[in-house]
Amino acid sequence: MKRKIDEQLLRWKNKKQRKPLIVNGARQVGKTYSLMAFGRSHYDNVIHVNLDVNSIVRGFFDEDISPKYIIRMLESDAHEKIEPGKTLIILDEIQASERALTSLKYFYEEAPEYHVVAAGSLLGVAVNREKYSFPVGKVETVTMYPLDFEEYLIAADEKFLAGEIREAYGSVRALPAALHEKAKRLYLEYLIIGGMPACVSATQDGASLIEMPELQSGIMNDYIADMAKYASASDSVKIRACYNSIPAQLGKENRKFQYKVVQKGGTAGLFGASIEWLHFAGVVLKCGKTEVGSSPIAAYEDLSSFKLYMSDVGMLTMKSGIQQSILLSGQHNIFTGALTENYVAQHLQTLGAPLFYWRSAHAAEVDFVIERQGGICAIEVKRGDHKASKSLSVFIEKYKPERAIRLSLRNFGSANGIYAIPLYAAFCLSDLPGFASSP
Repeated sequence: MKRKIDEQLLRWKNKKQRKPLIVNGARQVGKTYSLMAFGRSHYDNVIHVNLDVNSIVRGFFDEDISPKYIIRMLESDAHEKIEPGKTLIILDEIQASERALTSLKYFYEEAPEYHVVAAGSLLGVAVNREKYSFPVGKVETVTMYPLDFEEYLIAADEKFLAGEIREAYGSVRALPAALHEKAKRLYLEYLIIGGMPACVSATQDGASLIEMPELQSGIMNDYIADMAKYASASDSVKIRACYNSIPAQLGKENRKFQYKVVQKGGTAGLFGASIEWLHFAGVVLKCGKTEVGSSPIAAYEDLSSFKLYMSDVGMLTMKSGIQQSILLSGQHNIFTGALTENYVAQHLQTLGAPLFYWRSAHAAEVDFVIERQGGICAIEVKRGDHKASKSLSVFIEKYKPERAIRLSLRNFGSANGIYAIPLYAAFCLSDLPGFASSP
């Protein structure tokens, strides 16, 4: 399964001033698979160690974290020789060993000739909650997400269609009607399947859409198991309650997260840390509220207001229980709007910019406002083929953003300073000036 991270890994390998690499990401987004495939393709051999289950190797780091010692012990455990530049060392689930994380600093300072990659499903939790010492400045980091819609198309043997979408985006011309309808159909299926590799792979092997909820439930059970494993008993109950409330939160017309939806009388003091746990674990996306659409957006954040989305839209579809036939038929209700927003949030997250939404004192609201070197980009999301963009027009008149976009099921076009982009082309937003994903 081809992933966009493959190119990032190759650029990392070829750097002259290479640092150890940390690949972050929620559980089951494909980190281990991609790293192993990369190692087999570009190295003579691969030494892979899962520190969460291999207590023997984990114990090596407890004894000594000097590169010379660690290399010798890894060779002993794997019964293979580790050659600088020819062997890829993968330290999987590195959050299970604080000493292993610290060792990356010494690989950078004392043994940069070795190619070392670490992967962590809950590294953010470990660093921010367990107070692990992070080797700042001594490592490179990259975050891996579920497959975006372009990766999904390629996995579905629709590389030609993905290329046509990118070409239409670049020239702001309408996609031919037949391709437009095909792309819309595949987009609606993606809302059900989502981007988790296990689900995408299953569909390519012939699994039907009705089998998706069972696969997704299994993934969600793994998330819940992590909540119990990496948090105290009382905290895990609150974390799980916050996570389970997301469909109900997004099902409201005002999708702002409300603690009282989690539990009657709920407060930020009671559930704030639980939300941060979910955010650091990578299983939710947090979208803050800004009351000003000027740079710097983060300076005008209303810290008391935010929305939470799931990291994968297919997981939200499963968790909500919405009928697949409603999505496939193109019917609209309040929750199909929530799914559409979640899909867009999932794609914007890959840009690496914090997510914000804007709401005025007079109830005008723009779904997403993001800022990168290219300036401010305002994005309004429509679940159908609506043309009206009243709130976006208000924002444009007041703040004059560098780019204004309406995402809907309509074909490509532009009018009145607003770029009309089909929802199936959300992955193209990485091509915006200053919004390209980090190498």
